[in-house]
Amino acid sequence: MMQFEIDLASEHREMFQKARSLLLKQDGLIETKKPRITTYSNANGGICHLRTMPHGIDFGFLKGARMRDERGLLTGKGKTLRVLSLQVFDRPIVEYYLEQAIALNGKN
Repeated sequence: MMQFEIDLASEHREMFQKARSLLLKQDGLIETKKPRITTYSNANGGICHLRTMPHGIDFGFLKGARMRDERGLLTGKGKTLRVLSLQVFDRPIVEYYLEQAIALNGKN
């Protein structure tokens, strides 16, 4: 079973669908359903992934280490990836990080 199908069957499916809808409304963003994750990219490459978790949903921002985190919500210690974990969908917070992720993707 693909992760996307697992996400749609999750108790957090409504939040997943809201997040997915916001992502797909972004100009030029493409959704790719992979066996273990659903990813979002544009012509410049990968931007983030999205999946349900026991607590809610996680956005994994591929260039998150380079993002401003004035809200202090990103987690992770890797070289590039940072995760935004949400228990409740908060559109302004998601947009704050998503706009940065898309802008960073346009730069080298």
